[in-house]
Amino acid sequence: MGREIVADLARTHHVYALGRDDTALAELGALANVTPVNSDLVVDLLDSTEAPSAVQRLAELTRVDVVVHAAAIAEKFSVESAGVGDWRYAMDLNVHVPAELTRRLLPAVRAAQGTVVFINSGAGRGSYGDNIVYAATKHALYALADGLRKAESNAGVRVTTVAPGPTDTPMLQGLYAQDDREYRPEHFIEPAEIARAIRMVVDAGPSTQVTDVVVRPRIEVGDRR
Repeated sequence: MGREIVADLARTHHVYALGRDDTALAELGALANVTPVNSDLVVDLLDSTEAPSAVQRLAELTRVDVVVHAAAIAEKFSVESAGVGDWRYAMDLNVHVPAELTRRLLPAVRAAQGTVVFINSGAGRGSYGDNIVYAATKHALYALADGLRKAESNAGVRVTTVAPGPTDTPMLQGLYAQDDREYRPEHFIEPAEIARAIRMVVDAGPSTQVTDVVVRPRIEVGDRR
């Protein structure tokens, strides 16, 4: 999903693509208008360190038109099976990192009257007994996006949540593997469709903002026959 988002935005923007997968970053760096930034976001943004990181240097940008928060982790946990470390790591990456990165970039986003996009999930509006940790982080992400939108509207900043349903990604493959279920890519949303949804948000006219976009499969997975 991240690759598709970067490739689409790079058609009209210079994109700083953040991640820690060297192979994926090298592929993105081969695209025009893309600067790969190798970063462990939890370490670089949340851990105390005096060493300047690549992310800290991005905070020196004076104009940022679009920020897309797409990094996340999803593992199945119930209340019984999740330990404190599981909760903390999921909240750090899924909620604390986007909040802190937004905070650091906010002056540049305000200067551009830019758009902040949070990638949420269908799990952000519901939960299951065996997927509570991930769902809780996505519920929190909705609150973060909603509060930021209200706080920054007078500065001209637009804030949007894009919530995909089941999308053909390594994350979803991992969740299916945890349950030992058959994985059928053709049953799920193609990642390029999420990039198209973000493009719609970014290209919205100056007098409006698209606050919530829900992207679902043409046929819901549970309804397939």
